[in-house]
Amino acid sequence: MDIQPITHGHILVVPREHAVLMSDLNETAAMRTFRVARNLAAAVRQTLGAGGANLFVADGEVAFQDVPHFHVHVIPRYPNDGFGLTFPRNYTEPKSRAELESIASAIKGAAG
Repeated sequence: MDIQPITHGHILVVPREHAVLMSDLNETAAMRTFRVARNLAAAVRQTLGAGGANLFVADGEVAFQDVPHFHVHVIPRYPNDGFGLTFPRNYTEPKSRAELESIASAIKGAAG
């Protein structure tokens, strides 16, 4: 259980294998971690009456990671629970297809 829960039933799924970032985690541990998170998300919906759940990964300091060990937050969601996401001002301005394809191509090249 998270010691500073965002909502009632907030859980941390922490792999035993040490990895700072998601990309540092081996495939087996990554799959196991997300499988457990998926199962816990279903459990909080069933047992706590949550209307949904967010699975959240803070992967790197700029992404709000404050503990140097990879983990997944399972955050149960309830109507008017006060938790939300803030999008940048330019979010509603669509990118051109050419720009999106250029970015996708660069990512695809790096991902192998």
